Amino acid sequence: MHQTNPPRPPSETMPTMYDLPSEDPNDPDLPEQFHPRSPKETMPTMYDLPSELIGESGLPDEFHRIQADGLSQTCQPQNWQPDEVFIASDLNLYYDPRHPGWYKRPDWFLVLGVSRFQEQENLRLSYVVWQEGVNPFLIVEFLSPGTEEEDLGQTVRRVDRPPTKWEVYEQILRIPYYIIYDRYQNQLRVFRLNGTRYEALSLPDGRLWLEEMQLGLGLWQGSYQGTVIGDKLRL
Repeated sequence: MHQTNPPRPPSETMPTMYDLPSEDPNDPDLPEQFHPRSPKETMPTMYDLPSELIGESGLPDEFHRIQADGLSQTCQPQNWQPDEVFIASDLNLYYDPRHPGWYKRPDWFLVLGVSRFQEQENLRLSYVVWQEGVNPFLIVEFLSPGTEEEDLGQTVRRVDRPPTKWEVYEQILRIPYYIIYDRYQNQLRVFRLNGTRYEALSLPDGRLWLEEMQLGLGLWQGSYQGTVIGDKLRL
């Protein structure tokens, strides 16, 4: 007669103390596999990413330089401390942690609520959104014939290319204000984020009041840096 073996006791079949975790999974001191690090710790920083305009010189023409300097010098928000405002021109703006190599290079932009210095010690090589944790508040583009369609959101994104400038500003970063100045037509266009889309604002007196900064923005005529300028954008 065939005799079957009796079932083994749980002490022989169940996991032992050597098989089970001996640490609290909620303990912050556990290794990384239990507590994945944030993108700020794991993603490329401004030191890892290119700070030049890839494939091009990246140097703005004289108008772009003078116009950007003028905006920077006149941008003095009344309700923000100077060390809480970051201003940049022609600086790489990295915006998507899923595609860390993608960037835009606004002619001029402003961020509220971040220090002028990255991590309180270094001037920025680029502005990396996932490291900073704050998106720009306002972006200005100076219209050029070669970039007009993209600046105005009239280009269609190709499936094998990064998002267009308009898509990044409106849908990904959700920049509250997007401003375009066309020096050839002497036309100032302002778009404000309303829900999920930009809406064009009417500027009956040619100026925009920015309540969040207690500043107005509009066109100005005069001499700047030794050059007589018919119209120049200034805050």
